Amino acid sequence: MYISDRLYGNLHHGDNRTNAFRHALWNFLICQYCLPVAGTAEKAATWSKTITDLHERLAPNEELAKMMDLHNNRIGRDLFHRRPKEEEVIPLLQLMIKEAVKVSTVEHIEKEREKLVFIEKIEHPL
Repeated sequence: MYISDRLYGNLHHGDNRTNAFRHALWNFLICQYCLPVAGTAEKAATWSKTITDLHERLAPNEELAKMMDLHNNRIGRDLFHRRPKEEEVIPLLQLMIKEAVKVSTVEHIEKEREKLVFIEKIEHPL
C-alpha cells in the first residue's frame, strides 16, 4: 500500500489502472516474501492465491470489480514466476498499467490473459 500511496496518492483506491498496479504488486510481494518459507515458487504462489482469493471473496465489491481484482492478482503471481530482479518490478508494472485494458464485462476480463485490466478511466498522467 505504501508504494501505491507514494506513487499514486489515493488514485489506487478506485477501479482504475493504478488499482491494477497495486493488486499485481501486492501478489508479487506476497510471493517474494513467502518464498523462503514456502521453499518453492509454486508453493509461494499458491499461498498468495489462497489468501488474496479469500480477501476478494470477503470484500464487498461488485462482481466485475471482484473479477478484475482476481485477474490482476494472478498477473502479479505470473510476474513473480518470471523472476524479474526486485528493482525491475515497479518499473515493469508501471509499463504494464500503461498497456492495461479497459473492460466492461467478466467475459472481456477472461479474454485478456496477459494484460492488467481496469474498469474506470482516470484523468491523470501516469
